[in-house]
Amino acid sequence: MTRTIFTRIAAALAMVALVATVAPVAQAQVNPTQSAVNEDALFQALGTGGSVSGRVTIPDQASGNLIVPDNKGWAVLQGQTLHTLSIVAVVGMIALLAVFYMLRGKIRIDGGPSGRKILRFNAVERFAHWTLASTFIILALTGLNLIIGKSVILPIVGESAFGTLSAWGKIAHNYLAWPFMAALVLIFLLWVIHNVPSKLDWQWIKMGGGILKKGVHPPARKFNAGQKLIFWAVIVGGAALSWTGIMLLFPAEAGTAADWQFYQTIHALVAAGLSALVIAHIYIGSVGMEGAFDAMGSGEVDENWAKEHHSLWVDEVKSTQARNTAQVQTPAE
Repeated sequence: MTRTIFTRIAAALAMVALVATVAPVAQAQVNPTQSAVNEDALFQALGTGGSVSGRVTIPDQASGNLIVPDNKGWAVLQGQTLHTLSIVAVVGMIALLAVFYMLRGKIRIDGGPSGRKILRFNAVERFAHWTLASTFIILALTGLNLIIGKSVILPIVGESAFGTLSAWGKIAHNYLAWPFMAALVLIFLLWVIHNVPSKLDWQWIKMGGGILKKGVHPPARKFNAGQKLIFWAVIVGGAALSWTGIMLLFPAEAGTAADWQFYQTIHALVAAGLSALVIAHIYIGSVGMEGAFDAMGSGEVDENWAKEHHSLWVDEVKSTQARNTAQVQTPAE
């Protein structure tokens, strides 16, 4: 009789131990589709480092994760920090340029247009520039929509229009990345020789590039220090966007989920900074400076404009033209 009682007690204790061992596993299997299960309860059930995962047949097995509590910090970074930084970068730059325009106004040609033209950029250079510019603008707008679209655009256009806009924007973002990268390489090959930093750039910077005061025009060759800054920012930033973008397009190649999150964060930060810089570039090349748009419009600029902003380059062009004219006029022996 006593042996039977002890046997039953031992069995009961074994059952309690078994339940205690299996309990955490049972918690991790909470059905996330049940209406009674809220987010906090699900995270508590998962425990540290757990996840709710399904089965997928594609190489990226991480795509089968429905919920990973450890990713909550990254979600906050995307939804709050990058959201704020993107708005500050774009709106802040527009506000600064508006204030600058009110204080300085449009930068005019001091001597007025001469009516004489000088070729600044040929057709190949303009094609590369406009391909890079147009694709970047679309990529920037569609990427910005992914970060601030739900809070800024959705309330304005409604769910249906926002859904359609975002779907087409995603397609445009994925496919226009390739001509952007091709144009970036072409721009680098065409202009890198003219964008090597020199001592002359420091003089241009000390004089404020001639845009702060009227009548002040520091000497510069084909590209001044400000344009060199834009060039290298676009090349380095564009390369960073290209590499991280490829990793986002092909997550199986990116590595772990943490690696993919790192690439996505860098992609968003570089895009925000480069967008602000490009806005300033667009301002100077359009409403900010008289005669600047002609450089990428027709390819020819007014000679007085060129002398004021790129005097050493004008001297080089005229010297080359003079040598070519002399060679043509010299009779063959």
